[in-house]
Amino acid sequence: MPLLTPDQRRQLLANGRQSGRDHVPVVKFFNPAGIGTWLATELDADDIMFGLAQLNDAPELGSFSLEELATLELPFGMRIERDVFFEGEFPISAYAEAARQTSSITAAIRILSDAARAKRGEGF
Repeated sequence: MPLLTPDQRRQLLANGRQSGRDHVPVVKFFNPAGIGTWLATELDADDIMFGLAQLNDAPELGSFSLEELATLELPFGMRIERDVFFEGEFPISAYAEAARQTSSITAAIRILSDAARAKRGEGF
């Protein structure tokens, strides 16, 4: 499975042309064999992404290479995967703040998803 769908690539590139804004994450990547979570909001012409990444203890806003994610070889022949169920609902700053408070991008996503469902009246 490719890391980006054509629609995601188009949205990320469009966001990249408006760099500096507080975009909503377009895609989430994760390491199925261990540590590593990335939320991407922007992509440039050189396939450099911007977003929130966590490779160990501290989630950080910054840049990362789509090519490196796509070519990373994990144990048992696994690769970095795209979370097909992820839908960003808040600006990246909200995910970054929640991730800093919880020390986890995954926990931040869960908290913000629960808040979005409650706001819509969907319950838990």
